[in-house]
Amino acid sequence: MARNLVIVESPAKAKTIGKYLGSEYTVEASIGHIMDLPKNDIGVELKRRTFEPTLIVSPGKEKIVDRLKKLAAKADAVFLAPDPDREGEAIAAHLKFQLLPAVKKGTPVRRVTFNEITKKAVKEAFDHTREVDENLVDAQQTRRVLDRLVGYQISPLLWDKVRRGLSAGRVQTVALRLIVEREREINAFVPVEYWNIDAVLSPGKSGQEFTARMVGVKGQAIRVSNGVDAEGKELFLSNALPDKEAVDEVMAQLEKATWRVRSIEKKERKQNPKAPFTTSQLQQQAAGRLGFNVRRTMGVAQRLYEGIELGSEGTVGLITYMRTDSTRISPDAVKEIREFVGKKFGEKYLPATENVYKSKKDAQDAHEAIRPTSISFTPESVARYLSDEQNRLYKLIWERAVTSQMVPALFDQTTVDIEAKADVSYDFRTTGSILKFDGFLRFEEESKKLKAKRDAKAAADAAASEKKIAAASADGDEGEAAKDATSEESSAERRLPELTDGQALSCNKIDPQQKFTQPPPRFNEASLVKTLEEKGIGRPSTYASIINTIQERDYVKKIAQKLVPTEIGMVVTELLVKNFPYIFETGYTAQLEGELDAVEEGTEKWTDLLNGFYDHFEQELKVAETQMEDIKRMEQETDEICEKCGAALTLKWGKFGSFYSCSNFTKLKPITVALGPLKKDPKAATKKVLATFHFPMHVKAMNDEMPEFNEEVKDKAALMESLGRAAVKAKAEGLKLVVEPDTCDFTKENFAAKPDLNSAAEADAEQEDEFCDNCGRTMVLRNGPWGPFMACPGYNEDPPCKTIRKLTQKVQQKPPVVLEEACPKCGKPLLQRDGQYGEFIACSGYPKCKYVKQELLEVPCPKCGGEVAVRKNKRGDIFYGCTRYPKCDFTSNQKLVNETCPKCESAYLVEVANAEGTFLVCPNNREAMPKKRPRKGAAEEAAPTTPECGFVRKIGPPKVKEEVEERVKPDPEKTRTLVEAMA
Repeated sequence: MARNLVIVESPAKAKTIGKYLGSEYTVEASIGHIMDLPKNDIGVELKRRTFEPTLIVSPGKEKIVDRLKKLAAKADAVFLAPDPDREGEAIAAHLKFQLLPAVKKGTPVRRVTFNEITKKAVKEAFDHTREVDENLVDAQQTRRVLDRLVGYQISPLLWDKVRRGLSAGRVQTVALRLIVEREREINAFVPVEYWNIDAVLSPGKSGQEFTARMVGVKGQAIRVSNGVDAEGKELFLSNALPDKEAVDEVMAQLEKATWRVRSIEKKERKQNPKAPFTTSQLQQQAAGRLGFNVRRTMGVAQRLYEGIELGSEGTVGLITYMRTDSTRISPDAVKEIREFVGKKFGEKYLPATENVYKSKKDAQDAHEAIRPTSISFTPESVARYLSDEQNRLYKLIWERAVTSQMVPALFDQTTVDIEAKADVSYDFRTTGSILKFDGFLRFEEESKKLKAKRDAKAAADAAASEKKIAAASADGDEGEAAKDATSEESSAERRLPELTDGQALSCNKIDPQQKFTQPPPRFNEASLVKTLEEKGIGRPSTYASIINTIQERDYVKKIAQKLVPTEIGMVVTELLVKNFPYIFETGYTAQLEGELDAVEEGTEKWTDLLNGFYDHFEQELKVAETQMEDIKRMEQETDEICEKCGAALTLKWGKFGSFYSCSNFTKLKPITVALGPLKKDPKAATKKVLATFHFPMHVKAMNDEMPEFNEEVKDKAALMESLGRAAVKAKAEGLKLVVEPDTCDFTKENFAAKPDLNSAAEADAEQEDEFCDNCGRTMVLRNGPWGPFMACPGYNEDPPCKTIRKLTQKVQQKPPVVLEEACPKCGKPLLQRDGQYGEFIACSGYPKCKYVKQELLEVPCPKCGGEVAVRKNKRGDIFYGCTRYPKCDFTSNQKLVNETCPKCESAYLVEVANAEGTFLVCPNNREAMPKKRPRKGAAEEAAPTTPECGFVRKIGPPKVKEEVEERVKPDPEKTRTLVEAMA
């Protein structure tokens, strides 16, 4: 029986470690945090400024905690082995708090940490256990309290001033601010025109051509002014002319110029290898080279860290801990890499001493850089055990670790200065470089050769399939393709012809190019991570959650891989930055990260940090509560004109953002005038109407849907007369007498404030797959009791990966399209709209006219005689139901056909499809009709009163069942993560 209990975070990790430790250890998973602040209360003591958090067992974790307590009570020793970071230390502290009352007296409860999950590292960790580090716990607790103070005290303000359900985050808001400010830069950008002049030259008429660019006139560099930087310093575009007039003047001179080589400079250039990966560098490189988003990168890395089954080797953690900002690696790992490089490539690829890399200034340096646990596990040797994404990411990490201990690559670089002599002297320059020694680029060069062979094979296969070139030599094509792909030119290296000082040159072409400066690019996930790291915002363990959170809150949309702020994101950012200028300032946020590091190191008390923060925060919060702009009740006058009545439009704020509303709109509802009191005392009835509405107003006599009498009145006398005429009409025909205010219900969306989700570039962009947070695999669309959802394909594996995401409605939908068809009820144009279940056609007069166009069958409803329409349920399955629902609840899964049964004279037949074919069946043929499942809780149906009928007639072959793959996959940017995400 196992005598020792080991607790880790995830089942996958538990499975790997359990194999290493043997039968004397029971390894269990806590499934992440087991304690947290309560959801229904701020959970932080503020009256006495102790900031003591109130921690409770996380909802849903009670059974896990009870099980761990029972196991701990029987154990001789308890080892807490969550991840080696602040979050892991806090989990260990919470486990210790819960388990100490349950364990036997004298039972040790110790903390175990390891940077890699290998047998050697785990065994060594258990030989060097320690107590829980309270400084690390304090640092995590402080971050959690900071986030709770901001979220729970600012979010209610946003609910009141903007929209219910919004939230603010201390770090996420700063990240959002960066995206919003970049968007404003793009919108305010004014392009600057500039021209480059290139000359195509050669040593002689038939010599090798090369291109040189104009860089100056008479030894003076040419440049174009390009505004000023943030500090007011003037910026310039080098090697450029300002306009066509200047270009034409130069072109006229160059046409008659003589060309010669003025000078040649040759030098050797080194390109040094890069350090092993930190978290942010891995995320950036995985995005650029593999196309992985941050979430996918961290999910795949998590699996590689926790362990992969490698055949006879057993389960092995292939990489070290993947949340780190350090570039150092252990001496043993350096020694192993250097031995591998020497044996594999030779001594010339090995530096005399090991390469040492400096971490950035504010790095915590708590863990090693991300590296393979053993260089002997080469990507080729483990590829068959890995999924495609695991193999690609592991290869990236492995190669980066190996190249970090190789020699630099050497290039021969040649710079040629050229003179074009006319009335004045014009300066041109060209640079060429040739790879002299590949050094650490050895892997890159091999990859190019492999790619060349693949490209050549693809080209040869394509050529062989064409009859016109069936006789072409595939070998020759392969050789040319390989040469092209591996030549210096293909790798951004230009080979220059042999040139000498003073040599005359021939000018074959002069190419002036008009260009315009481009706005700064929008952030993608990788560039945002880079900026967050540079500014000191967040830490390696938080980058993925920061990016994930701002997308989940619908403050940012990912469009064609770019992060674009939504209208609500821009509004929230503007309000928060304006009212909390200190708390959401990037510099202060970075300063807080430094102070959290100081808490971790034990040089600052966590309560001192929180007191300093809360002094600023409390002051700004008081000001914001009284001065924050009320967007929800905004009514801003505009120059826009109502398309319906010509009045001015007002900019307002609604559930889905800003919109334009006619200034003639009123919220006053129509009132019904009773015919009896009107006849008895017309003056009193008129007085009641005038107390509610102002002139002009409308008097109507109407049925449930349309008015049959409608008069506009503009004074009291006309009102009394109109009421009299309407009363006569209403009494004679049984109509209602209604008085309505004169109102215009015209509205239109403010599309200028929203990102263009339908531009050609975005529409053509390939939809991004959705990836599991935990393991990085592509999630699949599944159906559940409450409709479709996204799930990890590893849901039923051992250990399971139960990450799921629910699907939500679009935040910003396509604009409605006006159709030529008129509404049959009110005559207004119909609109094609985009709804929760797809496109539909409805009246533009909504909400007054609620007409929705439906596909109707020719058969009347068997229950009430109404119309039967084609409908869809939540899962997208078609059924047929009465349009009078809920008054009439008739539904059918089979299509009704307007044909009388020849046997029993049933008014309709039913179309039934099965494996044998498609049939017309009488609804009274109870044997041939598909059996209906009774509804849950519904009363038993009474026995049918109609006589049994056996009519059935085959009308066609079996219907082809729709493939599951034909279901439209939802946009991953419209999915949200559920609370439970298990490893």
